[in-house]
Order: sequence, then C-alpha cells, then structure tokens
Amino acid sequence: MPFDPKTYLKTLTSLPGVYCMQDGQGQVIYVGKAKNLKKRVSSYFNRSQSDSSKTQVMVKQVENIEVTVTHTENEALILENNLIKSYKPRYNILFRDDKSYPYLYLSTDHDYPHFKYHRGALRGKGKYFGPYPGAGSVRRTLNLLQKLFMIRSCEDSVFANRSRPCLQYQIKRCSAPCVDIVSKADYQRDIQHATLFLEGKNDEVIKALNEPMQRASDALEFEVAARLRDQIRSLRDVQEKQHISTDAGDLDIIACAINGNHACIQLTIIRSGLNLGSRSYYPQNIAEQSETELINAFLSQFYLNPNSQQKIPSEILISHNIDAIRLVEEVISEKAKKKIKLKSKVRGERAKWLGMTQENADLTLKHKLASNKSQHKRFDALKELLSFKEPIERMECFDISHTQGESTVGSCVVFGPDGPMNSQYRQFNIKNITKGDDYAAMGQVIRRRYTRLVKEDAKLPDLILIDGGKGQIGVAKKELDELQIRHIPILGVAKGPSRKPGLENLILALENKTIDCDSASPALHLIQHIRDEAHRFAITAHRQRRKKTRNRSTLEDIEGIGNKRRQNLIKHFGGLQGVAKAGIDDLSNVPGIDKNLAQKIYETFHNNL
Repeated sequence: MPFDPKTYLKTLTSLPGVYCMQDGQGQVIYVGKAKNLKKRVSSYFNRSQSDSSKTQVMVKQVENIEVTVTHTENEALILENNLIKSYKPRYNILFRDDKSYPYLYLSTDHDYPHFKYHRGALRGKGKYFGPYPGAGSVRRTLNLLQKLFMIRSCEDSVFANRSRPCLQYQIKRCSAPCVDIVSKADYQRDIQHATLFLEGKNDEVIKALNEPMQRASDALEFEVAARLRDQIRSLRDVQEKQHISTDAGDLDIIACAINGNHACIQLTIIRSGLNLGSRSYYPQNIAEQSETELINAFLSQFYLNPNSQQKIPSEILISHNIDAIRLVEEVISEKAKKKIKLKSKVRGERAKWLGMTQENADLTLKHKLASNKSQHKRFDALKELLSFKEPIERMECFDISHTQGESTVGSCVVFGPDGPMNSQYRQFNIKNITKGDDYAAMGQVIRRRYTRLVKEDAKLPDLILIDGGKGQIGVAKKELDELQIRHIPILGVAKGPSRKPGLENLILALENKTIDCDSASPALHLIQHIRDEAHRFAITAHRQRRKKTRNRSTLEDIEGIGNKRRQNLIKHFGGLQGVAKAGIDDLSNVPGIDKNLAQKIYETFHNNL
C-alpha cells in the first residue's frame, strides 16, 4: 500500500522527537528532529513550503516514517545525531566520524619523564596536552620541545639500558639524563618549563630563565649564559610565530566555505592560547544547503559523538550564526559537563583568528576543487587510453609487501574521480602460504576481498589494478573467475627492465595485450599515483605488523607469565635483554616469580639462544 501522508499526519503527535524517513526498501534516507513532530513532518508535504528541489526529490521516495518521542528537544538533538551516525542517510549532511584526536602525554611514573604521542582513552597517570588536529602537529610539537628544553624522546626500556649518550645528545636535542649528564633536579626543572610552555605560560618560562642567565653572566660563565640567552630567544620566536596569547585560553574556531555542491569546514584548535593547528572536513550530501546548516550539522556530529575523546573547550567561535544556538549550546554543555558558549560576533584577537580560519577554509576549498578538476581529467585520459566505453567511477589497486617472506601484508586502495577514498582502504594479513610466495599472497587477497563484496552485494570496481606482471594478473583473474566475476578489467602495472618511473609495462588482462603509453600521459600519472599509494599503504601495514611481531616478548609464550609478572620482570631488569641475561636466583627475586617459574624462564631464553 502506497504511503498516504494525510492519513499518517492525522495520528502524528505534537510532542518533541526524532523522525526517520524510509524509502520502499526500508532504508533510512533522512533523519531529523523537531520540537513539534506533527508541525515539522507536515511541512515536508506542503508544496508551498518546500522550496528545495532536493527536498521534493526526497519526499517522493518516502514510503514510511518512523518517529521516536523524546521528553525534550535536547534529547531529540542527541538522538538525531546518534541515528545519523548509525544510518548515514543519503539526504543528511554527513561528516567523517573522527573518534579520537592525538594528544601529548607526560607520564608521572618516571624520575626522568618524557612527552610522547598518545591516541585513545585518557586513562594514564600523568598530564595530557591537546587535542591536536593530527599526528603531524604532535610530532612538530615534540621536536620543538626537544629543541627548546632538551627533553628525552627515547622509550623507558632504551633509557634504562643506555651506557653512553646517543645521537640526540650530540645534536643538542637531549640533555642525556640516561647517563647522568644532567641532574634529576635540573631535568625536572626542564620538564616544568616545557609544561608551562604547553600551557601557554611562555612569559613565566622566559622570566624563570632570565634569572639563571643573569647569574651565569655575573659569574663569568658565559657559555651557560649564552645557551640560556639562545633558549629565551627561541621561545620568543615561537611566541610570535604561534600567535600565543596569554588571555585566549581554550577555544575552537569553525568556519565554512561553499562553492557549488562542494563545501569545506575548517577547524582551528587553540589550547592555552597556543595555536595547535587546523583540520579540514568535507561534508557529503550538501546540495542546496547553507553555511548555517552545515555549521549546525558539524557542531552536532563533532561535539555530540558519544565515542569521542575530544575535550570540548568553553568557547567555540563560528563564522556563521546558527538557528537555535541556545539549544545547541545547552546540549553541548551537558555533554561537556560545563558551560559552553557559541559566538559568531567577536572583536579583537578573536576576530583575527576567526578571519584567519575563514580564509583557510576558502583557500582549502579552492585547492580541493582544483585538485578534483585535475583528477577528473586524468580519469578521462585513462578511459581513452584503455578504450573504455563507460566512464571509470571506481578503481581498486592491490599490492603485496613483506621482508623475505616475513609478516606478509596485502593492501587494497580505492580511488574515484574525486581522489582516494581512504575510508574504503583495506589491508590483509596473509596466512598459510609459503614464505615469499607473492602469487599465493595476491590470490588470497583477491579472493578475500571480492568474496566479501559479493556476499554483501557491495559496489564492484570498474577497473582493478595489480602491482605486478603476468603472474600476478593470472592469479587474480583465476580467483575472479571462480567467483563468477569476469566482467571487471584487470590492468597489471609491471616495472620495466630499468625499474624507472614512466617506463612501466601496462598489461590489460581481458585482451591480453600490452598498452603503450607516453611517460607524460595524465593517464599514466594517475596509474602511478594509485600504484604508489597501494605500495605506501601496504608497506606501512607490513612495517606495523613486523614491528608488532618482533616486539612480541618471549615472555608472552611462557605459561604462567601474565601481563603483571611480565611488567615486573621488564621493570626489574630494565628490558627483555636484562631478563635474558639473568640467572635463576636473580629471576626468583622478582615479585610474583618463584623458583619453578624462574627455572622455566631461564630455560626458555637459554634454549632459544
């Protein structure tokens, strides 16, 4: 029975809640909230109020509407956000789901602590600084801390087993606390100064350094005075470059730029007056949406994400004022458990920051559109090169990476006319093959990838790229034939005799022919780009797997050694190497290790040796 809106609306409640519109297949195509459900849902079926062509198209597809009544509009806003993240309806504005942001972490469990990269739950004992827009921002800050305060960067296990200073000390990036070149008191002072710096209290650090500089100068210790002078100068330079403001506190700055059916949301993160950097977001399904609507959607999806570890600042600046701003403020405040203020009209330094973020949003979107235009031209060139009748909308490229057969990993990267589709990248840990058998590895990856896509009735690519020659192509074709997938063209990208870029051999499997291509061709540049991206993704996954395998402690294979006993052993002997050298009596002195277990540990290591 077709959906009858008039009959449906007669029984619809006027209470607040959330409505989910469904199409004929039962798929949720739109989720919305309302203070008055009857009034809001009725507006969609009143043509005089429906000016948007997008809305008209959507309404024609509606075959059912499910509503959930809530006590308040606040609850409705939270539920709407959760349902959008769950269903990802094609007519809602959608942003990438960033569940975690990186932080700088300072552990308090060590006499000589150090700052390190952290992503995930904030549960460790110590201090967290951030969040940062990305890993690059964290690494730049770590490098800066090493340069300014000579804080160690090594892991605790390395620190415990050093007998002489490392290269970091030689290049003046570490004060070498591992070999007692710097005293504990002086190192703790450096940690304190670094902490003040991260908290935006730069003036306090400079003041604290001025006094010993003057004392050193008076005592004719000119080398010490010069080092402190250079440190102060560097701090002042950073202060100018990073736009540090002592009264800015913590705030996020959000700006929106729109060009046709493309948009960019730019987020700038300020913590303790320090500009930590920016991040760009490109929402989906934005046709006929305004800057106000996009910012409204971003605020809900970004700050109300239940899985997010994001610390919400007390102040959020937005480039465009939004409807129901007080409602959004109230709901975000409830999530943050503190008062949050949304501001679009600001003065002074905040106005400059907001203007800077808006300018970055405009420039980022222009660059994105220019890049997309170039990418579309490359796709058209590839279509012409391969003599395809239909446009290429989706390509998948596969590569294998290993080290002499160890920790073999396969990669799959996905590209569309707008560029890489990162969320659809996949990696495969290869098992149960002969070490170094690239053909078997490729076959396993292809089989696993497309068995799943066929089962899920997911979209298949228009072209498959294989990093390899006829052998890899033959294996891939065999696997696809067994899955009854014979219509997808396979293009092999084999390195030429000289292995130089631009001299690749392109082999089209369906026609079993080699394709000649000029080294300056946009089509070849696209193929190289995708091939290189597949290689990068594969080798990154391989290195991670190899590191994990190699870092797996021998202790993990000993019965009776759990996490706590393993940690006690490592802490007592300063690392796995120390455990391996220890005798039975030494091992039995560790808490939780009796004679029998010590004997077992000793035999394990010495048998391995």
